[in-house]
Amino acid sequence: MPTNEMTPNEMTGGEALARMIQAFHGGPMFGMGGFQLLPFYDAARRLSLEHHLINDERAAVFAADAYAKLTGRVGLADATLGPGATNLVTGLVEALNAGTPMVVLVGDSHRGHSWKNMTQESRQIDILRPAAKEVIRVEQIERIPELMRRAFRVATSGRPGPVVVDVPEDVCHATYGFEPDAFSGDPATEAAPAVRCRPDVASVERAAGLLAAARRPILLAGGGVHLSQAADTLAAFAHALNLPVAHTMTGKGAIACTDPLSAGLFGRYDRIANALIAEADLVFVVGCKLGEIATKRFTVPPKGARIVHLDLLPEEFGRTNEPELALWGDVRETIAELHRLLAPQAGDIRQRQMPYAVEVARRHAAWKAGVVGKYTSDEVPVSMGRLMGELNQRLAPDGILIADGGFAAHWGGLLFDTKRPGRGFVPDRGFASIGYGLPGAIGAALAAPGRPVVSLTGDGGFNMMLGELETARRLGLTFTIIVVNNAASGYVKALQHLMYGSGAYHASDLAETNYARVADALGVRGIRVERPGDLGPALEVGLAERGPTVIDLVVTRDPAKMLPGVDNRTVQVKKGDRVA
Repeated sequence: MPTNEMTPNEMTGGEALARMIQAFHGGPMFGMGGFQLLPFYDAARRLSLEHHLINDERAAVFAADAYAKLTGRVGLADATLGPGATNLVTGLVEALNAGTPMVVLVGDSHRGHSWKNMTQESRQIDILRPAAKEVIRVEQIERIPELMRRAFRVATSGRPGPVVVDVPEDVCHATYGFEPDAFSGDPATEAAPAVRCRPDVASVERAAGLLAAARRPILLAGGGVHLSQAADTLAAFAHALNLPVAHTMTGKGAIACTDPLSAGLFGRYDRIANALIAEADLVFVVGCKLGEIATKRFTVPPKGARIVHLDLLPEEFGRTNEPELALWGDVRETIAELHRLLAPQAGDIRQRQMPYAVEVARRHAAWKAGVVGKYTSDEVPVSMGRLMGELNQRLAPDGILIADGGFAAHWGGLLFDTKRPGRGFVPDRGFASIGYGLPGAIGAALAAPGRPVVSLTGDGGFNMMLGELETARRLGLTFTIIVVNNAASGYVKALQHLMYGSGAYHASDLAETNYARVADALGVRGIRVERPGDLGPALEVGLAERGPTVIDLVVTRDPAKMLPGVDNRTVQVKKGDRVA
């Protein structure tokens, strides 16, 4: 007889995983399958999940990382057991160190046969655990909805990070009768930050008092500003008080680089910021870990500086610099509260700080005037400064620049200008690994359709990920990737030059390669640029035409000119120094 009772839905564990990703409106997802996750792949096909085959699991995590960095939404990737799982490690550590929300499915061996020399079996959980914010092992098929909800919550709460969901073969292939309402997700945990908090009232009031009393304050913005989606809030606060803002590489865009209050990059490479920090009577550190690069190996800010440090991760307080006041909380909410508390005095503070703000703008203008020669250089081979000048001129305000590890991020961090608040510069500085440029461009193109995407990578990093050109062509993505072709592992060769002198190079040279021809062979548009006058037109083609474009940019082979901070000057290196 008819009944109103709902009957359970019999399905595989793999389908349950897919339905939970669907419940969180997840996608795109990047991965390379294996037998263990085949039921998930079959369900992804039937449910029309946006899932893309990638050619290397490391590229899958990099692409998911860039997607998440730009959208705030959870990045998604998957891999089979053994080498699939272990190939994820580098990308997972990037996401962990950078605070990128991510959920990664990993297949594992059949529990009924584990440790009997199963094919590709390894201690993968032990390998992955220190590379992830949390590793969740699924031991019972009926717990999949509960554990996937936890994965998304952990990935997006507190300081975001990657969560690995380890799924044994027998759990993924098994079937279970799930209740029809089992597959639900909390909309708040689809993106980071899922929850926000502010420091205690007394601490915020004290911070407001310190800022109000300071005569030469400076704000140091890190990547936490973008994790909190706080750039517009921070820029409005800085303008209300005439508060200068310097940034790390990941913090670029906390305020537009073209804003008069921008002091540019600080740390190992800087424009005017390091001097301003040394002269400041209050340093307000916001969403920044104050690591080696940002502090110029722990010398910036100088010893004795008065520091107020705002961060969501309390473990960062006092790690490298002891703050006078620690503010534990979300960047956007805390800055908004400080703005509210200081609003009655803001007009007076802004007026008092006007000469200071004018001085900062004057110094920055003088710096820019001093580097015009770099931006417009007619050097042959093409100089990196000229490349940055062309990008500053031709990339639209909503454009995105992806920067691979090493010198690509350093040149971009120092000389590239964002033109509005927000994340328009995406370097892989969580782990600074090489190879991020191409998969990062894939993730960015999917994250921001309609926005121009340019990626900067070295020939070494490009060599690692050449196969992903096929991925980009298959997905029909539009972006421009610039291969900085110096026929070397340039960062290493430049350091060898600094440390040991001219000619003392070992294992740092690459074969001369025409990457435009390589791109053509892979069915992708390739343009070789050997003279500075050809660079602008090549960029115009890449930005105007559909599909991926590879610009093979031939740059200097002189290791004395490869790094921005040591170009054209003599550097005395003492034992133990790290100048670049």
